[in-house]
Amino acid sequence: MTDTSRREQRAGALERAREHAPFLRSAGEALPDLADCFVAEGSGAALAMSANAGDGDVARRLRLERRALALAVALGDLAGELSLEQVTAALSDFADRAIDLALGAAVEQRVPGACSAGFAVIALGKLGSRELNYSSDVDLILLFDRETIARRERESPEDSALRIARAMVDLLQQRSADGYVARVDLRLRPSPEATPIVLPVEAAISYYESEALPWERAAFIRARAAAGDRTLGERFLAEIQPFIWRRAVDFGAVEEIREISLRIRDHYARGQRLGPGYDLKRGIGGIREVEFYTQVQQLIHGGRDPALRAPAVLDALPVLAAAGRLEAEEAGRLAEAYRRLRTVEHRLQMVADQQTHRLPEDPAELANVAALDGLGGADELLASLEPQVAFVAGRFDSLLPVREGGLSGDPDRLRAQLDDLGFGEPESAARLVATWRSGRLRALRSPAARGAFEAMLPVMLKAIAAGPEPDRALNRFADIVERLSSGINLFRLLEAQPQLAEVTSLILSYAPALGDQLARRPELLDGLIDASSFAAPLDPAGAAKLLARRPDESYDALLDRVRRTIGERRFALGVQLIAGHRDPLELAEGYAALAEGAIVTLAEAATGEFQAVHGRIAGGELLVLALGRLGGMALTHASDLDLIFLYDGPQDAVSDGARPLGPADYFNRLARRVIAALSVATAAGPLYEVDTRLRPEGEKGMLAVHVDAFAAYQRGEAWTWEHMALLRARPVFGSIGGRERLAGLVGELLAMERDGGKVRADAAEMREQLAQHKRACGPLDVKLGPGGLVDLEFAVHTLQLTHRTAFAPRLEDAIAQLAKQGLIDPSADADLRLLSRILVTSRLVAPDRCEPEEQARPLVARVCGAADWPALIAEHDAARQRIGTLWQRVKAG
Repeated sequence: MTDTSRREQRAGALERAREHAPFLRSAGEALPDLADCFVAEGSGAALAMSANAGDGDVARRLRLERRALALAVALGDLAGELSLEQVTAALSDFADRAIDLALGAAVEQRVPGACSAGFAVIALGKLGSRELNYSSDVDLILLFDRETIARRERESPEDSALRIARAMVDLLQQRSADGYVARVDLRLRPSPEATPIVLPVEAAISYYESEALPWERAAFIRARAAAGDRTLGERFLAEIQPFIWRRAVDFGAVEEIREISLRIRDHYARGQRLGPGYDLKRGIGGIREVEFYTQVQQLIHGGRDPALRAPAVLDALPVLAAAGRLEAEEAGRLAEAYRRLRTVEHRLQMVADQQTHRLPEDPAELANVAALDGLGGADELLASLEPQVAFVAGRFDSLLPVREGGLSGDPDRLRAQLDDLGFGEPESAARLVATWRSGRLRALRSPAARGAFEAMLPVMLKAIAAGPEPDRALNRFADIVERLSSGINLFRLLEAQPQLAEVTSLILSYAPALGDQLARRPELLDGLIDASSFAAPLDPAGAAKLLARRPDESYDALLDRVRRTIGERRFALGVQLIAGHRDPLELAEGYAALAEGAIVTLAEAATGEFQAVHGRIAGGELLVLALGRLGGMALTHASDLDLIFLYDGPQDAVSDGARPLGPADYFNRLARRVIAALSVATAAGPLYEVDTRLRPEGEKGMLAVHVDAFAAYQRGEAWTWEHMALLRARPVFGSIGGRERLAGLVGELLAMERDGGKVRADAAEMREQLAQHKRACGPLDVKLGPGGLVDLEFAVHTLQLTHRTAFAPRLEDAIAQLAKQGLIDPSADADLRLLSRILVTSRLVAPDRCEPEEQARPLVARVCGAADWPALIAEHDAARQRIGTLWQRVKAG
């Protein structure tokens, strides 16, 4: 290829980057000289220039260099000048150097003039094998030596190590205007839920010699000393070599690795099959399956043959083939598949510098990735992956364990098995199993059903035993089995799809409300079989469309169907929450959208039924105003609906039906019909509790009042707390014009002139009264406790009323507007989101408790985005402190 052709190829790569990858486009705009250098001189020159792109302190220098490196590597990759190995090596080498510099800066900050002796950074995962992704976490284990670590006078080695580690991690992953250096994942350390983020090296060695799990052997295939005191790190790795590589083949460990392989495939219900939404990393035939298949061969044979211990997949495959452990063609096909999967993964990550592995579901976004890859469209991209994915899946299938055996029929042996699984009351569990085996239950009378049940039972019980309250969860599962009319298909499904058993056990173990719902309606499991239960939550319009009355559907049938459908959807949202599929805040909006859709559908239906008897009032209509968490689009699984019913139209009219009524009687009776439609339990169960106490004059007032009377009351008689309630008001039912007029009226009422001092005094008094009448249930009551969500709401509402601004029903929007005006610290948004996540999760996981069971805490932390429970509590405490300070400042004026 001529120099001109090469420059044209590079220019084409740069153009694709600019057109299809916003992150690369912005990086190119910030670094035009580097882009020009790449086109003129090639990838080598661009990489050399990127190494000198930073200036300032270590944090800024590394961030600027990281951006430059990301651009240079991406362009070289897109132009075909850099192989996958060169791309990952460049990224990995930078990560090593960045970690080393960040550690050095942390030590210098703590003990000026000291070095990193006594503090080792072990890299695992893709950094450990120098195969780092384009936009990847770095998996690290941090170790220190008590004797040699730098520390201040009278400071313990443990305290010094912990402070150095935190400073290093913060320097790497905190975002600034210049971006970030690397996201750090420390969860591969021993017992991450219970240990500090940096461990004494001797304690770590002891753990891997005596307590480590088989999967950790696979993780350490790719381990290396990457930064800090490499001598210390290499000593640690040398000490644990017998743990990783065993001369005798440990088939028990191999079976455990196979089980892990199966769980990898089982755990991810979405993105399994090739197509839009396919998960390149975790999907069937994906990157992780290549890695695990390769690592299993290494674990089996690497103990006797050190040549097989190559950390990187593309290094390990040829040595396995050379040693006769893989066929040469097989190794070559796996390497080819790995290259293609990783290359497309990098294309995904180049678009927006996000750690994503999933092909877009949106056709335009998928076509954009294909264009970035230089292909003609989405079909061509998928076609390039299809043979690779199919080959990998076939090889991985050979690893999957054949499940043999079941629970013993001998009572003593059965109790021992249940005890080994982790049931606290194995005798009680054994009695349940005996009941099931008796054949008395309707779903277990046929031999085929009992055979399917016995095959499923070990899978299900193992999943249940892993939860926080296995005995209680087992009783809930017994309720399901006892209510089934026919269970053979369900039993076969649970046995064949362990991920469904795991999700079911999550429900039974962690979400009492969902478990009770499932016990009442076992058919809810049907929704978990496909991806429908994990679809994105609907918006209000979508919910209303889903629930809309069908042609010729009776009113009673509609009430039942809405209750069943809402129950299914709320159940699905709850499953998504405990399974960690979506942010709790997104699910809170989903709960609110379902409620709003139910209000629209049932209010329309109730109005139609009412009009059939009483006719219409010309020019009149019922309006429904949502307040509280519904108004703010932030419901929990257990939220009531705070509603105000209003009506508009002439006040001297009479309805034109067979039984005419005046406006007040008409709309008050209609409002009661709507409340009944929303709240009365039918054969399909209950729906929502409706709270109307926020209406004018509360429980003493009429259920529905005219809009003009409402306005007059708010202007002349309402208390400050009633105006505060209006700040989250949102019309959810009525004609478009009626809702617009009502929204305008609410805006006018909120914008009225007020005595700021009186508002603050009233708010402070109200908060004090609320604290006396609704006491926090404990230190983790994120709603009612000091510095909780109520304090934040009071602070925000007081600022809104006193400054007559930021009138938005969603607290997030109100805080954003207040922050823009300098009236509140922007950190209030993050504090709101954190505490809201905890609230939404707690309402499902611990509905009757102030804090979750100890065994459920890791799940709660993970769902709320924290590394572990102590990290979540630390974030929680800091947020509550900031909110408490904010509320004190606001009420003091």
